[in-house]
Amino acid sequence: MSHNASLKPVGDSVPKIDNELAVGEDLDFQRRWWRFEKVVWGAFLVIIICDLVGLFGRGWLARAEVSTPDKAFSVEYEWIERANTSSTMTLRFGTAAIRDGKVDVYVSDSVVQDLGAEQIMPQPLMSVVGQGGNVYRFPANGGTASVRIKLQPVTPGIHVFRVQSAGCVPVTARVYVLP
Repeated sequence: MSHNASLKPVGDSVPKIDNELAVGEDLDFQRRWWRFEKVVWGAFLVIIICDLVGLFGRGWLARAEVSTPDKAFSVEYEWIERANTSSTMTLRFGTAAIRDGKVDVYVSDSVVQDLGAEQIMPQPLMSVVGQGGNVYRFPANGGTASVRIKLQPVTPGIHVFRVQSAGCVPVTARVYVLP
């Protein structure tokens, strides 16, 4: 008897279908997994859409405007901002806010400290530091004027600011600064 004759072929205990290996599957688990994947992809889609429209800052929904009831003074700003990211607050003055070719405006300390005012354009003719804020005087040529304040908030959180033009009611708004 030869050595090769004593070897038996190895048998396979897994049944074969069409001469291929049959692998079992758990359809209940597979359906749960597919449902989980759909939920995750849906969540990713919602996050991407929220980012595109500005719910995390820098987009259409992040922009806001508040004004006095008579529209003599308005403030355009981003109500959702990101910490350490620049933005611009624009103050617009109508004829009712302009006196003798000048505009006086009060800006609360929260704009300077919490929202990180870095630059004011145009440069004010004068500025006075007062209780709870600063008063600036700007030149106003023609029937309207505007001032831009470059912001860069450092601290995440909810920050309330107040801005008021002389002779107008104050404008108060809230900014949400995300990390």
